[in-house]
Amino acid sequence: MGDRGQRPAPEREPATGPRSARAGAPGRPGAAWRWVVPAAVTQAVVLTVASLGYGWHRDELYFRMLPPAWGYVDQPPLVPFLARTLAGVVDQPWAVRTPATLASAVSVLLVALLARELGGGRGAQALAAWGYAFSAMPLMLGHLLLTSTLDQAFWLAATFAAVRAVRGGDRWWLAVGAVVGVASWSRLLVAVLGLALAAGLVVLGPRRVFRTPWLWAGGAVAALLAAPNLVYQATHDWPQLAMGNALAQNNAGEVRTLALPLLLIMLGPVLAVVWGVGLAWLLRVPRRHEVGFLVVAFGVLVAFTLASGAQPHYPVHLLTVMYAAGCVPVARWLATRARWRRAFGAGLVLNAAFALVLALPVVPLGVLGRTPVPALGPLVGDQVGWPAYVGQVARAWRAVSAGRHAAVVTSNYGEAGAIARLGPALGLPMPHSGHNALADRPPAADVDAVVLVGWQAPHVAGLFARCDVVARLDNGIGVDNEEQGAPVAVCTGPVADWATLWPRFRHLD
Repeated sequence: MGDRGQRPAPEREPATGPRSARAGAPGRPGAAWRWVVPAAVTQAVVLTVASLGYGWHRDELYFRMLPPAWGYVDQPPLVPFLARTLAGVVDQPWAVRTPATLASAVSVLLVALLARELGGGRGAQALAAWGYAFSAMPLMLGHLLLTSTLDQAFWLAATFAAVRAVRGGDRWWLAVGAVVGVASWSRLLVAVLGLALAAGLVVLGPRRVFRTPWLWAGGAVAALLAAPNLVYQATHDWPQLAMGNALAQNNAGEVRTLALPLLLIMLGPVLAVVWGVGLAWLLRVPRRHEVGFLVVAFGVLVAFTLASGAQPHYPVHLLTVMYAAGCVPVARWLATRARWRRAFGAGLVLNAAFALVLALPVVPLGVLGRTPVPALGPLVGDQVGWPAYVGQVARAWRAVSAGRHAAVVTSNYGEAGAIARLGPALGLPMPHSGHNALADRPPAADVDAVVLVGWQAPHVAGLFARCDVVARLDNGIGVDNEEQGAPVAVCTGPVADWATLWPRFRHLD
């Protein structure tokens, strides 16, 4: 039956004014660019201004110091390449974050286009664009250059192309393959998206798509573009699998506890109502057998998140698709209910205010530690304190480096990245760390003293004849992040050569 579902007629909104664009193809409303583009531009301006606040995120500091490579133990090469290249031009957070801003702005356009593709007119497209643009997750991802940042554009583009292909444009499968292939250079997780979409088509159809050669041609395009990443993985013992296993070991309990509640706040509580409506709307007859596969794909991603236990945010981009779908019936319902429309508009404003505080450097740094924002905003704490921390490491270094072959060893890549960026001005050398892709560069064989930074210190103190804690990292503003209170130790007299000791410092997480 999944092969015989008829294309649903678009649910048109009552006319409320002149049309904002020429009519689209049959069954597809015109694009409301006059309402959608300002949302993307406004978000881009807000994100650009916000990039001047607080400071580097730990991941950005890590990416900019990674050497050129075809791949790394924890990720493909695209995001480190962007960070390193942009930092080579202007070594400031706002410059490194420009790809994030662009990706988020593009995702705003794609959400509106998805609403249009599902039958939404001007009101639905405007609701999709403005509501999503100022919700929590796109502001978080658009503010920082993270491994998940580019996914918001790649995943939505792939899903949009898949919907176009299912609705009769078979050649759009080539676009799906191209986007998936390019996205693999950012994160290999995009393969799970492809499998989730395929599972949705198998379960609810339309299964006729498996008979078109364009789908298989799209798969070939994806495989061809992803081939260098797959070759790297195969020739390096599939490090991505080891990384996923390490993430699961460290995060599984927390991820399985928080993943479902986080779905309610990733876009904000008001938008949660809309995506809930969208989920049910997509499963109604006759849409179920044309676009209901999106709901199954979303369910597969939720199940994968709970089963893998690696990270809680994996379903967010298909959650956004549920939101785009929900905008169609919600906008239609609101179009004839002025009082409810005003109330809903007020709710969107509150939703945006919540998202801005949670995602962007809105709260002054001096009072940030006295607010709940660092606890609620998972990315906020990792943007503060680095200058103070590096200054404290520099003081320990000056006390130990004279007359010794010394090195700085950090517990994680954030500490290493901060010292690599801010340390040279204070006389610090390039640091070493056993964390993820940095572990391939151990200290020199003649190093006989180290300044050991971070929570790894108590676990490796026994590898030295003497190890004394000389300081505790303190950001000075009371923000309880991963580094706050961590020890800085001076360790001398390694008990064996570094080739023997270094494996004890290596770790994936």
